Amino acid sequence: MWEREVGVRLKGNWRAQVVGAGLGPRLGNTIRSERYPKQGTSIRAAALVWSKAPVIVGAHDRGATIRPRSGLWLAIPLPVARERIRRGPLTPSIWERKTGTSLRIVRRRYGPSLLVADNVRVTKSGRIRSNVTRRKDGTTYSRLAGRSSAPIFLLVPQVRLRKRLDLDRDARAAEAALPGAIVSNWVEGRLS
Repeated sequence: MWEREVGVRLKGNWRAQVVGAGLGPRLGNTIRSERYPKQGTSIRAAALVWSKAPVIVGAHDRGATIRPRSGLWLAIPLPVARERIRRGPLTPSIWERKTGTSLRIVRRRYGPSLLVADNVRVTKSGRIRSNVTRRKDGTTYSRLAGRSSAPIFLLVPQVRLRKRLDLDRDARAAEAALPGAIVSNWVEGRLS
């Protein structure tokens, strides 16, 4: 029973750390625990605490540099890009395909380069409306009123994730609490 207490406490501490770091409850719920043996008692009892998303949790635990797999740039979507595409990964090619609007690169001397959508209208609420209208027969035409350009993606060569978690601290605290949990459960078992 002691292994379950320590494992559940460590799992709760890790989950609280993940949520407290602003990484969200969904990532926090990837922290799991298991006790061995699953039933009964044993001299060789153990508890295992792990994450079902070890790469993401590990990157935030150690800090990491994210670089593009292929190409020169990471495309970071701006909030206005998410307006039309709600789910799944968002890449410039997916955005172009879903919206029917092509993107062009704007290189800046200072600051990151941008991927910009031309011939769009930005509403007061910050939404993007395309000025290109598609007819039922598949042809398109452009309404020129209110025409402007809007930045959709930032282009950066790499992103550095800072260390947000300290999972080793909680693991060391659980390890230090282990002898006390064993003794307290052993004494309670003997007295019962």
